[in-house]
Amino acid sequence: MTIEIQKSENQILAILEGELDTAAAAGAEVSLQPLLESDGKDVVIDCTQLEYIASSGLRLFLGILKKAKSVGSRVVLRNVNDVVKDVLELTGFISIFEFE
Repeated sequence: MTIEIQKSENQILAILEGELDTAAAAGAEVSLQPLLESDGKDVVIDCTQLEYIASSGLRLFLGILKKAKSVGSRVVLRNVNDVVKDVLELTGFISIFEFE
């Protein structure tokens, strides 16, 4: 799993590549730390190259969402593929995130 963080004036973008499974979650949590410091900027998680997400990855996404909302930020999941979307639907997370 690789994660690239790009910051701009209005948003923080995280580009995820690979599988966000249990083994990758600990490293991903450290890499995604800047998203927890959004300070009112929009948080965009680009899932174009995210192949799979496990429950530990969903927990990370939920933590990002809660923290971002507490400081007035939006969280948007971008380019979610069908495999990841199915996991989001099965867990009910599909209704709490915004999508592009």
